[in-house]
Amino acid sequence: MQKDYYKILGVSKNSSPEEIKKAYRKLAHEMHPDKKGGDEEKFKEINEAYQVLSDNDKRSQYDKFGTVFGNGGMPGGGAAGGFNGNVNWEEMMGGFGGIEDIFEGVFGGGFGGRQSPQDIKRGHDLEVDIEIPLESVLAEQEKEINITKNIKCDRCDGKGNEPGTNIKECFTCRGSGHVQQIRKTIFGTFTQTSICPECNGEGTNPDVPCNVCHGEGRIKKQEKINIHIPAGVDNNQVIKVKDKGDSGRRGGDSGDLYVRIFIKPHKIFQRKGDNIYLRQEMTFSQAVLGDKIDIPTLEGKEVSMKIPSGTESGTVLKVTGKGVPHFKGFGRGDMFVELSIMVPEKLNRTQKELLEKLNKEGL
Repeated sequence: MQKDYYKILGVSKNSSPEEIKKAYRKLAHEMHPDKKGGDEEKFKEINEAYQVLSDNDKRSQYDKFGTVFGNGGMPGGGAAGGFNGNVNWEEMMGGFGGIEDIFEGVFGGGFGGRQSPQDIKRGHDLEVDIEIPLESVLAEQEKEINITKNIKCDRCDGKGNEPGTNIKECFTCRGSGHVQQIRKTIFGTFTQTSICPECNGEGTNPDVPCNVCHGEGRIKKQEKINIHIPAGVDNNQVIKVKDKGDSGRRGGDSGDLYVRIFIKPHKIFQRKGDNIYLRQEMTFSQAVLGDKIDIPTLEGKEVSMKIPSGTESGTVLKVTGKGVPHFKGFGRGDMFVELSIMVPEKLNRTQKELLEKLNKEGL
């Protein structure tokens, strides 16, 4: 009886190569003989179907004639059937990235490259948040923070052994930092390499662990760190401080510290990029006749700005160079002032009489 390879993989005849590959991987995971609930016969059938449908020429023949002619990796040289043990698994799985997915499900491991002892011993990167006022970004600054992290143990100088004692080669991995396990599967025999559980990949162990850090070479403690914040730093910007993260295990490299900057909202200024925006009120007479007014700046000093006669409410005027410094660059952004006419809530008799006269004049 002719097998329906599309039905075996649970895909339609119009399925793309990626959809066929995805369906195959899912079924291979489920039916692998080494897994609980697996089925060797179904696993062979799934692979047989994939060998045909993953190859453009074989799939084309199968779609037209319901079979695949010639050897083409199929036994018997006639109708496709049976399971070919000489399979190029790397090609079928789309490279080791594909076959790794299946073996991880079976063995709990993969084919990834080994980590070096320094990578294993390296301390973790850390991240902290700092909030600063908007006006402080006008100049570079130093800010001191206290963080709790792993720091080098003073007693053993970060080596992990009691002073006066030795550090010995790990008995389990013989100093390599890795151990190997040999697995026999229907694919053949595979060697799986993993980090040594005895020494955590370092290849050595202290003869007598340090009494303070218990062999870690580091202890949890609070540390003061000075952070350099450049001028013009923006909200949600991250500054990297090298080697100020967790200290490494037993003399390993320290991680890095990442400082995320948050800018406090200002009462009157609003920042957009390197420009700042301000809303300033003016009187009706200033708008009509024009005037010079003093407006605040981020520096705290007022600057004089001319209001042209006939200025309408909502007009925006620019004050050049009074914005935020360009980050790691030269110059500054600008300040934009939106003018609005101030309408008084109460008028005295004289003001009211003057306005009534203006009203009669059509103003």
